[in-house]
Amino acid sequence: MSLRLSLALETGGCVVPDEGRIAVFSPPADLDLSALPKERVLILQSFRPAFESYVAAGYTCQPTLPEAERFAASVVFVPRAKAEARLLVAQASAVTQGPVLVDGGKTDGIDSILKALRQRGETSAPISKAHGKIFWFQGGSKDLDDWMPAATTKVDGFVTAPGVFSADGIDPASALLAQNLPEKLGRVVADLGAGWGYLSSQILSRASVEELHLVEADHVALDCARQNVADARAQFHWADARSWKAPVQTKLAQTKPVQINTVVMNPPFHTGRSAEPELGQAFIAAAAKMLTASGHLWMVANRHLPYETILSERFVAVNEVAGDNRFKVLHAQRPRRVKG
Repeated sequence: MSLRLSLALETGGCVVPDEGRIAVFSPPADLDLSALPKERVLILQSFRPAFESYVAAGYTCQPTLPEAERFAASVVFVPRAKAEARLLVAQASAVTQGPVLVDGGKTDGIDSILKALRQRGETSAPISKAHGKIFWFQGGSKDLDDWMPAATTKVDGFVTAPGVFSADGIDPASALLAQNLPEKLGRVVADLGAGWGYLSSQILSRASVEELHLVEADHVALDCARQNVADARAQFHWADARSWKAPVQTKLAQTKPVQINTVVMNPPFHTGRSAEPELGQAFIAAAAKMLTASGHLWMVANRHLPYETILSERFVAVNEVAGDNRFKVLHAQRPRRVKG
């Protein structure tokens, strides 16, 4: 349950209007929002797994803020990235006629957000609970124009956006992987966790590639990728790579999934501050399932992450083809057909 939100609304003195929609910005997956009237809530969530969890729970959800709509109240769940957090608060303030509640953990920078907002006008006293705080202010009461930078910026010649992975430039692990990709990658390639499209742009420099599927869970990052990868061979999928299925094609009156020859990926290994190697392991399992019998996987990972065991379980041949003291580039061939 969102304990801090419940306290703010039930005993903390924050009053939400009886009518009008309530926008909830970037709530973590499966958070209990029962303190709010579900029928009036619009979840704004760009991360596909969290989006799907709220759709399954019966909420109205969108990946982006609807144009020209005003809300009776808003709740912002502060993400870790400072620029993204400020952008969400500013957006909420701009579209909200009533209270804007801001909730976050101490490790997510909630104290910094509170301090900055207090310098710009009246803000409620915070409620502290469960290693975090919640507070609120009147929508539109603060000048937050400088918290709303351009929706996208260009770094190293690529479009990125606040909060996306490697927003400040090309990720060094991805650069190492790109340097070690073979000239011939296969006819149909999938980039799992494609981000804003750096690896995909390198993949499409290979003439052998006829079709590339960019699979990315972050809707904002995928929008950037659409701008960075202007190639007719590219297809974009807002999806969780762990459960994504190749699209179906119809040929000679037969319908069957697209055959993926090669997977390229720099998989995520954390959702919070702690390493979660099972995320990368799930990406490896998904790659093995979608590849053809003679398929190839090319991936990069931090040196310390334990991926070799699952790679050997899922593929006939596994080799480290490049690396340094920080990263390793791994090549796996011929997936094993494992049940489950």
